[in-house]
Order: sequence, then C-alpha cells, then structure tokens
Amino acid sequence: MADVIYITEEGLHKLREELDQLRNVERSAISKQIADARDKGDLSENAEYAAAKEAQGLLEHKISRLEDIVARSRVLDESKIDTTSVRILNKVKIRNKSNNSVMEYLIVPESEANFKLGKIAISSPIAQGLMGKKVGDVVEIKVPSGIIPFEIVSISV
Repeated sequence: MADVIYITEEGLHKLREELDQLRNVERSAISKQIADARDKGDLSENAEYAAAKEAQGLLEHKISRLEDIVARSRVLDESKIDTTSVRILNKVKIRNKSNNSVMEYLIVPESEANFKLGKIAISSPIAQGLMGKKVGDVVEIKVPSGIIPFEIVSISV
C-alpha cells in the first residue's frame, strides 16, 4: 500500500463530495454524450464520439486517483495536536526579521493548501523550515527570493 495521507475531517469531506459528483453526475453526463454520438452513425469518423470517449477516460482516471487518495487518507484528530513545537495543523505566527512583518499560517496537508486563506502545504519551504521548531526560535528559510530569517511568535491550533 502506498503512503498514508493525513487530512482534516473537512478536507476528507470535500474529497468525498467531489468523488460523489464525479461518479453520479459527470459519469452519467459523459455516458449520455457517448450514446448520443454513437447514434449519429459511423464511429470511425465520428469526432464527437472520439471526444466523448477521451473525456470518459480522463474522468475515470480522475475518479481512480480520488478513490486512491480517500482510501489512503487518515483523519487527524485536532484535539490531540501538540503546540509545544510546530506540527501539521498548527497555526503559526511568524515575524520576518528582515522587515518586521508578521504573518500567520495554518500548516495543512497538500490537498488543503490555499495561500489566499493562509493555509500552506506541509511540503512548502516555509512549513518545512518551521517543522519541529518552538516559540522564540529563529529559522532561516530559503524561499524563491532568497534566505529569510523568521522568528516563531506563537503556535496554536
């Protein structure tokens, strides 16, 4: 079995909803497109049929990928998350030592990352640099613009 994917209850719920949509709505729509295209005659020269079959293949691949992710997912119990050092699902407030700006990020699994909402993936350079550190630690993190020193101001859930 492949690696376990850690996810929040909310993230797993969204994946299951998407999977349900693909299985029950999208799959039916593509089947109807294939049937309609098949009714138009010679399949060897039917571009609509070929396009619908290709869309079906892509959809089935996406469904298979999501089923795999859901099967390997393990929900993280937020009540048991330690805040003595930075871990996944911690909300971390950091201060950029170069310009004194303060940022707050929630460290989440890759599938739930959304930078606009302040959710960064655990695999991101910033999250990787913060993992295991404690409040008051100063870490130098390599980002695309160079190496930036950050001080950990607080860790919460």
